[in-house]
Amino acid sequence: MSDVSPCLNCGACCSYFRVSFFWGECASAGGTVPDDLVASISPSRVAMLGTDCKSPRCTALEGEVGKGTHCSIYEQRSSPCREFEASWTDGIHNADCDAARAAFGLAPIEQPTLIAVA
Repeated sequence: MSDVSPCLNCGACCSYFRVSFFWGECASAGGTVPDDLVASISPSRVAMLGTDCKSPRCTALEGEVGKGTHCSIYEQRSSPCREFEASWTDGIHNADCDAARAAFGLAPIEQPTLIAVA
């Protein structure tokens, strides 16, 4: 995979999935996620604002999906965001990445071709 993340031109996952996590990741509980960017969904879980609805889009996502995006709280993002990787990161296919991209008419990320060195 190149040094430039395909996520910088995508953002589909941030506009496709609900991002829910343990409330202890919120800043008020000693975590990093800003409290004003989450909503309670159960006594122990919260979701990023904008992701717990029929047409999700994380409130922290800036830019246009498929053209150029970034996370406004990248260093403070939750564990689901930290753990989600683009397809073929470290040679591993991610079908969820493909599904999110397809929802926005984006082609799946192609598996890199290995170049044999003699």
